[in-house]
Amino acid sequence: MLLVTDSRISRLVELPARRGGLLRMRVHLPCAKGVVGIAEVRTLLVGDVLLRAVEANGVQVVHEIVHPELPPEQAKALDRAVTALGIHRPADAVGSAQVHVFGEKQGQTPTEGIWIEVGPVRQSVADIPGLDEGDGADPLVTRLALLSHAYGRPFALTAQRLADAERTLRQWRHRVAEWARAPSRPIPDDIRRQARATLAEDLGTPALLGVLRGVEAAPEMAEGAKFETFAHLDRVLGLELIRDVGRG
Repeated sequence: MLLVTDSRISRLVELPARRGGLLRMRVHLPCAKGVVGIAEVRTLLVGDVLLRAVEANGVQVVHEIVHPELPPEQAKALDRAVTALGIHRPADAVGSAQVHVFGEKQGQTPTEGIWIEVGPVRQSVADIPGLDEGDGADPLVTRLALLSHAYGRPFALTAQRLADAERTLRQWRHRVAEWARAPSRPIPDDIRRQARATLAEDLGTPALLGVLRGVEAAPEMAEGAKFETFAHLDRVLGLELIRDVGRG
């Protein structure tokens, strides 16, 4: 069972997602003044994490991304963001959606389905890392920074938060590459239950990242189990934590 906050009624509701079933989702991007920015990135990310969490529970998800008409350069920027951030590619259309993800209140709300509203986001840095062609930065740093805060709350993307995310991502990838050399061990049952509970309660990605921090610091946990835990949870987080395995 996965619970999310339905913003129309301001309470947690269960997603209509049963193992072996199908969930239809529509992601609504505000694109104010015809521009793709950090608000759109955050909305895309919430939709993607929701998709990954639902599919991890054995449910197929089809989704589409809708937005106002964009100038050609902004349409290209949106396509770059989808690719760079590891967002699942959308379908052309999904018909009647059961779940809607909104970047912000956009005047008209859907009459059907669950309405998930993403909190406002403020950007105090000049550029979003990795989303401009040829800048060489890792866009998943931005993904980690955004996942570190509850999706429904206001968020400020600052240089310090990006620096913290970059340091964490670099450290985790290095540790995962080290742990990969150890014999494989199963994920402890209590860790698996804890991770499942955090995601089931309104996409608790900050708490899920906390689970990873606890695993990293646990002296009694086998390195092979640490590797399996990080690799397994990254299926939802989408941070490419196993990227450096086998390098060097």
